[in-house]
Amino acid sequence: MDQSVIVVMPAYNAAKTLERTYRDLPEGVVGKIILVDDVSQDETVEIAQRLGLKTIVHVQNKGYGGNQKTCYLEALAEGADIIVMLHPDYQYDSTLVPELIAPIVDGTADMMMGSRFLGGQVRAGGMPIYKIIANQFLTVCENLVLGLHLSEAHTGFRAYRRELLETIPFLLNSDDFLFDSQVIAQAVAFGFRIGEIGVPTRYFEEASSVNFRRSVVYGLGTLWTLVKYLAHKWGLAQVPQYGKPLRSVISRYHSKGVFREQN
Repeated sequence: MDQSVIVVMPAYNAAKTLERTYRDLPEGVVGKIILVDDVSQDETVEIAQRLGLKTIVHVQNKGYGGNQKTCYLEALAEGADIIVMLHPDYQYDSTLVPELIAPIVDGTADMMMGSRFLGGQVRAGGMPIYKIIANQFLTVCENLVLGLHLSEAHTGFRAYRRELLETIPFLLNSDDFLFDSQVIAQAVAFGFRIGEIGVPTRYFEEASSVNFRRSVVYGLGTLWTLVKYLAHKWGLAQVPQYGKPLRSVISRYHSKGVFREQN
C-alpha cells in the first residue's frame, strides 16, 4: 500500500492489555505506532518502549481528548496519510485495521468508525444495558441532527484521512470524552464523508470504561454539541469549532510540522 498508515494509542494504565493489542495488529499494514501516555500509574510506558513503539509521556494528565490531540499532532508531523486511533485496552479488535481503513484507501470515505452494533452480539460481549440504551439514544439524535445513518456514534476505534485532521479544528475540542462527539460534528460541518464497519464487542475487567456519572455528563455534553452545531448551521451563532479550519487556530510556529504542503 502506497499510503502511510500510523496507529495512535491514547494510553492510560494499559499495562495489562497493551501487548495483546499490539500483537494483534496485522503485519505489513501499519507503518508506525505512536503511544501517548497520559501519566499512567503502571508499567504502560516501559512496555511500550520494550515493544519499540514511539512513546510520548505527558508531563501531567490531559484527559482522553487532550491525549488524542497529542496523538494526531504527532501522527501528522510523522507524515501519516491515514491515522488509526486504537485504544490499547484490547476492547477493540486490532486485526480489523485493514477493513477499517479500506474505504479511506479506496477514496470512498474520509473517516471510518468501528461499530459494535453492526458487529452484533453487543450484550453477549458484555456491554451494560444502560450503555446500550444511552449509546443508541445519542446515536439517533446525532443521526437526525447531522444527517447521518450511523449504527453507533460512540466508538473508540476510528480512522481518519490526513486531510480531515488537517482541516477540522480538533484543538478547540474538549480534553475529555466529549472530544469524540465533537469530531463527528466537525467532520460533517466541513463536508467530510463518514463510514463504518462492524466490530465485535469486548467488555472485561481490564478494558477501560466510563462510569455512570461520567456517562451522564458525556451524554448531556453530546446533546449540547448538537445544539451548538445547529446554532452555527442556522446562522444563530458563530461557533469556531464548526467554522474555523485548523490552520486558523494553530500556532504559526507549529503549523509547519502539521500541514504537509508546508513541510
